[in-house]
Amino acid sequence: MIAPKPYASESERLKELDSFSILRTLPESDYNDLTSLAAQICNTPISMVSLLENDCQWFKATHGTDLKETPRSISFCGHAINESLGIFIVEDATKDERFYDNPMVTGPPFIQFYAGVKLVTDNGFPLGTLCVVNTKPSKLNEGQIESLKVLAKQTMNILNLRKSKIDLEKALLEVNEKNQELESFASVAAHDIKSPLASIQGMMTLISEQYGSVIDKEGLEMLSLIENSAGQLQKLIDGLLSYTRNDNIFQEKQTTISVEDLEKDIFELFCSENNLNFNVKSHLKNITINQTALKQVLINLIANAIKYNDKEKIFIELDIDSDASHYYFYVKDNGPGIPEEYREKIFRIFEVINQEDRYGERGNGIGLATVKKIIQKCEGTLNLESEIGKGSTFIFSLKK
Repeated sequence: MIAPKPYASESERLKELDSFSILRTLPESDYNDLTSLAAQICNTPISMVSLLENDCQWFKATHGTDLKETPRSISFCGHAINESLGIFIVEDATKDERFYDNPMVTGPPFIQFYAGVKLVTDNGFPLGTLCVVNTKPSKLNEGQIESLKVLAKQTMNILNLRKSKIDLEKALLEVNEKNQELESFASVAAHDIKSPLASIQGMMTLISEQYGSVIDKEGLEMLSLIENSAGQLQKLIDGLLSYTRNDNIFQEKQTTISVEDLEKDIFELFCSENNLNFNVKSHLKNITINQTALKQVLINLIANAIKYNDKEKIFIELDIDSDASHYYFYVKDNGPGIPEEYREKIFRIFEVINQEDRYGERGNGIGLATVKKIIQKCEGTLNLESEIGKGSTFIFSLKK
């Protein structure tokens, strides 16, 4: 018997094999079906998907045998992966000096015929073979050889799909971990900034009150600019804290609220807006929902509809509908409308398309990002319809 030689780039090959995370996994029908089909096409009683480890040959799938693994030193597949041709064939192992006294020839499964096609990765490394085995001398015709090659390619396609899935899951896990780290950092940083910022705002107020009479006009203007900047920073911090902490919202149980009470609660928050006409339309009497999540979304959307409205009289309408699985909400306004090129951008955190609102203040680009995050967490959807000069409609759903 002649043992197979190590593969030329064995360490790289083993690293490539490990990247598929396939070794010692449970049987899978996709691989079993391919071995069954290979045995049928090649008219052999046995077929296997063999993967070569450092010292072992492990079978991911078998047909016609209960073998789980064998030493690599007695494997036919160890020879096959070093074969430069597309297929490695031994027509009669009992007459081949490499195999005549091999334990797999002289004992179970009593191999006399072997044909194996390498399972080659995109990087050119052979992981093992798809092989067929017979207990008597045999041959394959050209059609059988081509079919075995096709089946080997399909086996490799399934392995590649597995690897792609694993790589994608790892990437998603890393992204989620990074997002959690960023949100944690933003929360901690915003919280730590609040205290010194409050001190700055307090000092500015104190200076203005106690020394305003002795500071010239230019100095007072500078103080006013500092106070305004501090106020903007305070809003940014509050927005960041709201964005990073809203996960707690989703721990709350759903409760029933009447549509009439919802209208009253929202209106009371904005009743100081003398030019506001707010109306709720719905055939529903009550809705059972996460109230905090819903109110966070509505308050953000309605506040924006007011702040960025360019009309003397502001009209905002809230429509509520439902189907078997979701509630649907439509927040319509008569504002300036949103250009097509900005309709996705406005939902990204820190993206601001208006320099100032109707009160001369600049937004921080957190409100609509928070809206989108809450809706997605509630297994809902968010869409925007808008017509320049006539207004916008934010359409969102929340799962029941």
